[in-house]
Amino acid sequence: MCRRRSDDMISIEELTAEDYRELTCLWERAGLPFRPLGRDSEENIRRQLESGHVRILGAYESGKLVGTVMLTHDGRKGWINRLAVLPEMRNRGIATRLIKESERYFKALGFEIFCALIEHDKLESKRLFEKLGYKRESEIEYFAKRLRREA
Repeated sequence: MCRRRSDDMISIEELTAEDYRELTCLWERAGLPFRPLGRDSEENIRRQLESGHVRILGAYESGKLVGTVMLTHDGRKGWINRLAVLPEMRNRGIATRLIKESERYFKALGFEIFCALIEHDKLESKRLFEKLGYKRESEIEYFAKRLRREA
């Protein structure tokens, strides 16, 4: 992915497994749940990235990671996950830029449906996605079966 620059000097770049420590530090500072012994272990993130179905984008300002988003797909829908921006960098359009870049990526893959998984109490995230044209799917509920408690 090419580095994209804008007037505010935020660049959007693709992250790799080598960016794991910086990525997870941002997740923690941004208040995202972090499961280092389960789904968020370095080994799991590396495996996910190598699968070809996961892409992680980072927003940088002056060389510092200030926002991230994890993109996945099931072959027909694009999923926006783990959107996070450092608290001191919020309300500057960074999350919107990450979402728009996510949508460009999914469009390039030929997808016409973009979805976001948002935790129940993240009202600010819900408002942002609604502002960008996303609609709540009231007919769908999320179910999970975890093989390990910390996964």
